[in-house]
Amino acid sequence: MSEAPNTSTSTPPAINKNIREYRKGNWSPEESLILITAKKQDDERRITTNSRAGGGGELRWKWVENYCWSKGCLRSQNQCNDKWDNLLRDYKKVRDYHLQHQNQTSYWAMDKTQRKLTNLPSNLLPNIYEALNDVVHKRHFPQKPSFHPPLPLLPPPPAPPPESLESQGEGEGEKVESETKRQRVRDDIGSSIIDSTKLLSQTLEHYDENKEKRHRQLMELEQQRLHLVEARNEVNRQGIAALITSINKLSDAIHALISEKRT
Repeated sequence: MSEAPNTSTSTPPAINKNIREYRKGNWSPEESLILITAKKQDDERRITTNSRAGGGGELRWKWVENYCWSKGCLRSQNQCNDKWDNLLRDYKKVRDYHLQHQNQTSYWAMDKTQRKLTNLPSNLLPNIYEALNDVVHKRHFPQKPSFHPPLPLLPPPPAPPPESLESQGEGEGEKVESETKRQRVRDDIGSSIIDSTKLLSQTLEHYDENKEKRHRQLMELEQQRLHLVEARNEVNRQGIAALITSINKLSDAIHALISEKRT
């Protein structure tokens, strides 16, 4: 397993941008970890910048490119953007699978064939998943785009019961009871986290279903509008045709009457 790159430097050194020759082809695990670290550093940088001066600064993906370049990952900002989207998509697939199928085979226990049949990424590494998980959780959903409903906040874990200071002469039975209480608290926290993730997943799924339903309703209304417009146009065409026919008949009658008088 590859180790995560050093994250102590928040500002990449200046690089001569006019002589860069970007690397092509597949990304190595080391390059992916460098990109994840760059994205994490960029999130922290942007939070600090916004709090100080209300935003601004270097463009996001150019900054990420400069960071990656300084760490030996010779990729362009567009490559970094595309790779990040792919990594995040794979991470979400694995995360959602574990949330929705807790009693089934773990992703990490599957072979590539099983992963493909389950529509999961075939080669997501554990250390890359953990690094992505760290970035996503540190964000804690700071942005609320207009196309997403407000996300439910995770309930706080229950506070552990206060423990009195143990005296030096505490017996073995009291130690076992104290350990049992701590284990119960840990179980309660775990159950709370699982319930919260289920609620979050159900909320997002319900939103997607409503979004699709609204889309179908809009399409049906648009079709009905088009039918009404077509029907109105057809009525207009028929009315004009009938008017022309009446005018022609009237003209013929006038001509016949004139001819009859002349005769």
